[in-house]
Amino acid sequence: MEADDMRPARLKSRLRRFAQETEGYVTLEVAIMIPALFVLFAAAWVYFDVIRQQAINQKANYAIGDMISRETDPVNSTYMDNAYRLLGLLTRNVVTPDPATGLHSSDLRVSVAEYNANNQTYKLIWSAARGDYPELTNGDMDDYLSRLPVLMNKAQLVIVETWEDYHPIFRVGLDAFEIRTYSFTHPRYASQVLWEGQNNGWGNGDQDAPGNSLCNNNAENATDCTNEDGTNNVEPNKKNRSHGG
Repeated sequence: MEADDMRPARLKSRLRRFAQETEGYVTLEVAIMIPALFVLFAAAWVYFDVIRQQAINQKANYAIGDMISRETDPVNSTYMDNAYRLLGLLTRNVVTPDPATGLHSSDLRVSVAEYNANNQTYKLIWSAARGDYPELTNGDMDDYLSRLPVLMNKAQLVIVETWEDYHPIFRVGLDAFEIRTYSFTHPRYASQVLWEGQNNGWGNGDQDAPGNSLCNNNAENATDCTNEDGTNNVEPNKKNRSHGG
């Protein structure tokens, strides 16, 4: 019985001595700590890089949106090709498709939409895309309505969207995913940003006007809009005249 009673006391004494012991082997401690430190460092580096790359993509998005919003001449396919190359340069991404999969590691889509204050909807004016994502269609604008502001009637926005396939260099619980950025900008130096060959809406009613949209053209042959009473016509040379003049 006495031997059994001594065991708990002996165990407590040894545990107390172990807790107070300050000697050890550096090699053993390093072997235990280095893997844990490496995992923590790798996780911190990956999550920092994700935030950094997200910020880079968003800044590149803002740069492209600001660039396009300042255009006073119509943009075209060559302009979009160069904007896509600029995106790749700013984000350090390859803009050519992967030879193995045929997919792009980054994508760009620029769209211009016009707000209709009467029915509080947006109408797509034009859209251009580079990469794997398609151009927007007018039917897609309902999905963007909650993400766009309320504007004056006929006001336009430049919508820029980018995507990047991000692959973490270390496996620390974060799988590969897609970084997406989004922004909208009002045209700065003109009321609209035109696509090359598009009717600007300020013509003289010429039946051969490009764009096939004469709603704001004061055209006698406007057939693609509801404007029977002519209230939607806007004439720059008459809009400031008084009714009694």
